[in-house]
Amino acid sequence: MSRLVGVGVGPGDPELVTVKGVKALQGADVVVVPVMDTGERGRAEATVLHYVDGAKVVRVVFALNERTDRGRREAAWDAAGETVAELLRAHERVAFATIGDPNVYSTFTYLAQTIGELVPGTEIATVPGITAMQDLAARSGAVLTEGTEPLTLVPVTAGSAVLKDALEGPGTVVAYKFGRQAGEVAAALRATGRIDDAVWGSALGLDEESISPAADLDGTPLPYLSTLIAPARRDGGRGGKL
Repeated sequence: MSRLVGVGVGPGDPELVTVKGVKALQGADVVVVPVMDTGERGRAEATVLHYVDGAKVVRVVFALNERTDRGRREAAWDAAGETVAELLRAHERVAFATIGDPNVYSTFTYLAQTIGELVPGTEIATVPGITAMQDLAARSGAVLTEGTEPLTLVPVTAGSAVLKDALEGPGTVVAYKFGRQAGEVAAALRATGRIDDAVWGSALGLDEESISPAADLDGTPLPYLSTLIAPARRDGGRGGKL
């Protein structure tokens, strides 16, 4: 029986891949990495190549940069799914590397569903990975949660209004993929009084890493995969939090 495993390789820093993730990558017959149709090497591929010989890495185009042409995206997905299905028919162990975690806004979720239809009986598993919000919290000193505080994760691709609703609520709010709407995000932070303690980051662990206070946002577009943390409103007291 063939096996497809989604391996979370973290936000970009190769040192943040788990030991289990490395073993899954090295133990696979082939490692699939998603690439844009523009062809440049993505973070997942760059991370994988720290641990796996390039000869067993298979680049599969998912047209990840396409945001408007639904038909083109679906055609790309169909082709990508069939490519991975063919690999599973030829190999017993196939790994799919995804940035972050394979169960958090990941390409792997959709691929697994497709493979379940194309290659029935395939065993599908995941290896968790460190997320961008965890890495940004560690690098910036932001505390994600304390005591009974909730944590809300919002992809800003759903619209800045969704983020504003979350910011008006309790607990820490994390925004993913907000770079193209940086101006709207800054406005939402100011309107809800959450901008002073908020921090954003991009390219975490890479040479081009950027980490800055959200108060510095001036509306200039940022890298698409930028991450924002708006910590919970806290009174600074201790006790009763745990």
